[in-house]
Amino acid sequence: MPSKMNMAPLAQAALLCALLSTPYAALAQEQVVKIGVTGPLSGANAFAGKDNENGVRLAVEDLNAQKIKVAGKLLRFELQSEDDAGDPKQGVTVAQKLVDGGVKFVLGPYNSGVAIPASRVYNDAGALMSTVGTNPKITQANYKTVFRIVASDSQVGGSMANYAAKELKLRNVGVIDDRTAFGTGIATEFKRQAQAAGIKVAGHEFTNDKASDFAAILTSLRAKKVDAIFFGGYAPQGAPMARQMKALGLNVPLLGGDTLCSPEMAKLGGPAVGENVRCAQAGAIIARQPTGPAFLTKYKARFKRDPDVYA
Repeated sequence: MPSKMNMAPLAQAALLCALLSTPYAALAQEQVVKIGVTGPLSGANAFAGKDNENGVRLAVEDLNAQKIKVAGKLLRFELQSEDDAGDPKQGVTVAQKLVDGGVKFVLGPYNSGVAIPASRVYNDAGALMSTVGTNPKITQANYKTVFRIVASDSQVGGSMANYAAKELKLRNVGVIDDRTAFGTGIATEFKRQAQAAGIKVAGHEFTNDKASDFAAILTSLRAKKVDAIFFGGYAPQGAPMARQMKALGLNVPLLGGDTLCSPEMAKLGGPAVGENVRCAQAGAIIARQPTGPAFLTKYKARFKRDPDVYA
C-alpha cells in the first residue's frame, strides 16, 4: 500500500560526503566525526524523537566497533543529540548550534514543520540534513545538502486515497488535520487525490497538535454520515480521536499517514485502536528488510524496548 524507498545507498553516500568534509587535525591518529540527531525529546512526540535517537546511537556504536580507518587514521564517531521539541523556532536554534559545533551530517528533524525552516541553516553551512519529514516543501527549495529519506505527503496521502477508493470502496469521507506542516500537507494530498478517485469529501475539520477533545468535530462528521475519517496529524492526537470515535458510535475506519502506524497509537488508544485504524507508512517496514530481524533483536537488547517506526 504505501510507497517505500531504499534508504541505504543515500545514507551511505551522505555519510561519505560528511567524512570528506569534516575538518581534522593533520597529525591526529584518531579522527572524530560528529553525527548530529535532532528531534522532539520533550513534549507529546518525545517517544518518536527518542526512538530516532536510539536508532542513530545504535548505528554510531556499530560504526565505532568496525574500527574504520581513512588515510590510515582511525575514525571515532560521536553522537550529538539535540532536543528541538517539535518546535520550528527551537529547531532553527538547534540547527545553528549543531553547525556552529562543526557537525556536518544531521539525521532529523522528525517534524516537517521543523525541517522546513531548519533546512536553510544546514544548507548554508554545507551540512547534510537527512529527514523523515514528509512535507514536499522540504525538498522544493532544491537545497543541495537536504534529503528526505522517505516518501512525501503526495505519495503517502495518494497511496491512502487509492487504498480508500479501490480496497475499502469508500464513497463519503471526512478529513481532519492538525494545522501542522505535516498534518495539513498529508491531509491536503489525501483530499485532493481522494476526490480525483471519485470519493466525496463531506467535510474538512481542523484541530491542533495540542488538542485532546475532538467531540465537536467528530459529531459534525457523524452527522454527515461519513464512512471513514482521514486524520492528518500525530499519534498523541490520533489515539484519543479513535477512542472518542468509538464512544460516539462512529464505527468507521480512521485513516492516516505513518504517524498512526506508531505503536504509541495502541498504547494511548487502547482497545479503540485496532482493525479500524489504517495507516500508510512512508518508509520501509523494518521487519520486512533483509537485515530487519537482526536490527530488531539488537535494538531490543540495547534499549530494552521495541523500536517505533523510524529507529
